[in-house]
Amino acid sequence: MKYRLHGARPAPQPIQLAIPGWGGAPQPRADGSHEQPWHCTPFSESARYGVEVPYPFDEELRVTKSAQGVELDADWGEPPDDLMWPPFRSFGDDYYSYQISLDLEVPAGWAIRTEPHPRYFTDASNTTPLAVPALIRSEWWPMMFFCIFKVPPPGVTHVFRKGEPFLSIIALPADPDLDLQPMTEEEAATRELSARRLAASRDGLAEGSRWLSSTDTIFDGTYRHLFRAVKARDQGR
Repeated sequence: MKYRLHGARPAPQPIQLAIPGWGGAPQPRADGSHEQPWHCTPFSESARYGVEVPYPFDEELRVTKSAQGVELDADWGEPPDDLMWPPFRSFGDDYYSYQISLDLEVPAGWAIRTEPHPRYFTDASNTTPLAVPALIRSEWWPMMFFCIFKVPPPGVTHVFRKGEPFLSIIALPADPDLDLQPMTEEEAATRELSARRLAASRDGLAEGSRWLSSTDTIFDGTYRHLFRAVKARDQGR
């Protein structure tokens, strides 16, 4: 993935699971701890999959929905000579756009997909902006692009603060060409047998990793241990 920027914007960067922060508190996987987003390997692996874009401006932007429509509250000051200003505009009654001034390029056959930043799903304050997913075929679209966000419901305020990531971007095949089929009886039986073997050996696989959270939920490291083992095996090939 290659990038091109217009104006004084920070470059995209690999997503970092902030702990403490939106990834959760640094509580150990131990009895009495409160479960944290980073405790979940599927979530933390997914959260770090792409790149993130930090908000570049000193001006804090607060987004709300009122009877008059989209409210974009920021003290933008004097407009720069080389940028659309302000960079945010209402987009219908329930959305708004941001001129991100970023161009990304991926190899032929691949595309760019914008996503909500994973911190949106861990934010108990509900202030994280909600990016609308979009697929950009950068092979033939070399333009600086903009992003669309959904306005929060009445009574909720989304906030853009300098340095905080607001968007996740991943690269993926432009045309997945999926052939969705039900498993054959033999394939389903093989999967079921594997599942039963895993269930039967779970106590051994989870040894030393089982804990009870503060909400009386039992956790163990079976998935995490298997993930590490398979990853180590594949790297050793």
